[in-house]
Amino acid sequence: MSHADGPHSGQPIRTAGTDVADADAAVVLVHGRGARADGMLQFAREFGREGLHYAAPQAQRGTWYPNSFLAPVEQNQPHLDSALAHVGRAVEHARSGGLPAEKVLLVGFSQGACLASEFVARDPQQYAGLVLLSGGLIGAEGTEFDHGGDADGLPFFLGVSDDDPHIPVSRAEETVAVFERLGADVRFDEYHGRGHGIFEEEIDYLRELVGSIGE
Repeated sequence: MSHADGPHSGQPIRTAGTDVADADAAVVLVHGRGARADGMLQFAREFGREGLHYAAPQAQRGTWYPNSFLAPVEQNQPHLDSALAHVGRAVEHARSGGLPAEKVLLVGFSQGACLASEFVARDPQQYAGLVLLSGGLIGAEGTEFDHGGDADGLPFFLGVSDDDPHIPVSRAEETVAVFERLGADVRFDEYHGRGHGIFEEEIDYLRELVGSIGE
């Protein structure tokens, strides 16, 4: 099975905001497990601004890959490769009006944050930013994360609570270490006792970041 006919191949990319041809920047929003692209577009209203185009890829049946992101990668195939290809299509769409990578921000929540981290780590580009809301790189415990490439100054944010039932802080720390090694400009927020969610500080950060794109 090629990625072209994988489980997510026929799935839509939902859009909102300024037309892609007229936008001065774009945000690619990757939803969590059991969620919908439209929910991420609603979330974007909390930090958005004029002039942004929003693109949110939809997973088949709302789930990017079947097992935990801490399972061996092969247990999440072919869904994972198909999901990465679909995120790639959303990024291509975001750039289809002529925007360079540095005007495209990637934001993911939960399973979507794991997917977004994997997408950028495998092929680092000078995006406007990578914002991981409760997520981390994909692979079994003990995985050697040997990603190469250069994320040269990429604004990188990861937020996670110390009691998140899905995302161990240890994997968040490993993910931060990978992006530091790749040369990203890293901010790591560890919250206390908040469980699994999106937090006010993260929305504040996003508001500031989208305000600065293109300045």
